[in-house]
Formats: sequence, structure tokens, C-alpha cells
Amino acid sequence: MISDKIYERLTGEKGYFDSRIIYVSETGPKVDKKKRLAVMDQDGYGVKYLTLGNELVLTPRFSPTSQQVTYMSYFKNLPRVYLLNIETGIQDLVGDFPGMTFAPRFSPDGKKIIMSFAQEGNSDIYTMDIKTRVVEKLTDHPSIDTSPSYSPDGSYITFNSDRSGFQQIYTMKSDGTNVKRISFGEGLYGTPVWSPRGDLIAFTKLYRNKFYIGVMRSDGSGERLLTENYYQEAPSWAPNGRVLVFYRETASDSSGRGGGAKLWSIDLTGYNERLIQTPTDASDPSWSGLLSGK
Repeated sequence: MISDKIYERLTGEKGYFDSRIIYVSETGPKVDKKKRLAVMDQDGYGVKYLTLGNELVLTPRFSPTSQQVTYMSYFKNLPRVYLLNIETGIQDLVGDFPGMTFAPRFSPDGKKIIMSFAQEGNSDIYTMDIKTRVVEKLTDHPSIDTSPSYSPDGSYITFNSDRSGFQQIYTMKSDGTNVKRISFGEGLYGTPVWSPRGDLIAFTKLYRNKFYIGVMRSDGSGERLLTENYYQEAPSWAPNGRVLVFYRETASDSSGRGGGAKLWSIDLTGYNERLIQTPTDASDPSWSGLLSGK
């Protein structure tokens, strides 16, 4: 909290030091990874493991309003969406759908979960009210719509879709109307996530066999690529909207060695790219809001 005060005094921006990152801890050989949910302070200290690793876990995402996370876990080879309270350890099954569910994420007020739900090879975007469990379908298209993320005021949603023939980024109103494509550069775009400031959307881009983490304005203009590598994905914003965390994998050699995943952070300017030390390999990071709530 003191660091946040110093940062704000020096830069005029809110700090992000009093926050946590949840991620997927990975151990074991590449063909048989043990994946557990883990949470730590944003600088890598105080790591705690939240699941045992008996079941595969993916895409943990922090609630913007509480120390609660939503994530996907495979139970008997079927994906299910769960809620987990980090403070109490209480786990709750959100939904057990007949198809496949992907990429759950909270609404800005923490009252809904938005996710992708696949049936018969087609994937659309749905919301679920956490309290009432009422499900609402937002997209209805024969393409694959996935990776939804709300704008901070809850009025818009960004997602990626291959409805144009190639995977691109789209926005729509929170009721599913007014769908617009906003990415028009070369390559494939995915994993869009709206900045908590509301001004930018971060994304992953695949172009000429390289992966990029970039940002663009919410209308698709001003695209900037911040970092490139062999494989990197899943950007998540610091609560002040000035720093991104993501994960990066290294290539395996001819003997299958290597291929580990690590967490990295980078400033919105494209500078100050840093490895975040974790006890194990790590992927799928998600940044919390300020723990002080301010």
C-alpha cells in the first residue's frame, strides 16, 4: 500500500502493488502435466496452492469485486465452470452443461459470469447470473465465438470469432446487439481483454509463426504490438491499466526438452519486460483488483 502511494505521487497514476495474481501452476512432463490453481502477490511472493492437481484446471479469472475466482476444471473428462472463494476455500459448481464450456469471466459488478458454450461444433457466448443461475444466450452464429470480456462499465463486450473466415476481434453491446469487427491487421487475433480504464483492449496475435501481445483502442484503431516471441498468450491487466501480465512458452528441442511456461509482465509502453519468478512453470495468469479496494 505504501508502494502504491509512492507510485501515485511520482506518476500521477494509481498503483498496482497491493494486488494478487492467480495462475495455473504446472509440474511434471509435458505429456502428463499436473495443473493446480495458485495465487501469489503480484511480485511473485507468498505463493499458495488452491487445488490439489487431481483434475485439470484452466483459465482462472479474478472477480473485480471480491477475492473470488471462476475457472474451468475437467471432471470425468467433462469441462465444468466453478467459483472459488480464496479466503474461505469454498468451491461452488456454476454450471454442468451438456456441451463444452470455455473461458469464464466475471462481469464488472461481479454478479454474472460470461463464457463460451459449445454444442455440436458451434460455440456461442452466454451469461449466467450467479445468484439466480439464469442463463442468457448473447450470440447465435454458425462460427466459433469465444473469449468474451466486458468493458469496465459493463455496457460492451469484446470477443474473438472466426465469422469473417479468420479469427478476429469483435465488440458488441452487452445484450448481444450491434456486433462490430474491430481488428483488421494481418494475422489471427484472440484472447481480447478490456482495460480497467476502458480505453484499450489487449490481445494475442499470431502472425508469420510468431505470437505477439498487443493493445488497440476499443474501436480497433491505434494497434500497437508490445512484445513478440515463439509462443505467448493470455494477457491480463493490472488494476491501474498500465501493466500487462501474460505467459510465455519456450520451444522444445529435438529430444522434447524445454517447452516450459513462465509468467511475464510488460509496461503499456512496451518497455520494462520482466520475468515473474514462480516456483513451478506457470500459465493463464489473471490480475486481481487492489486488495484495499481503492
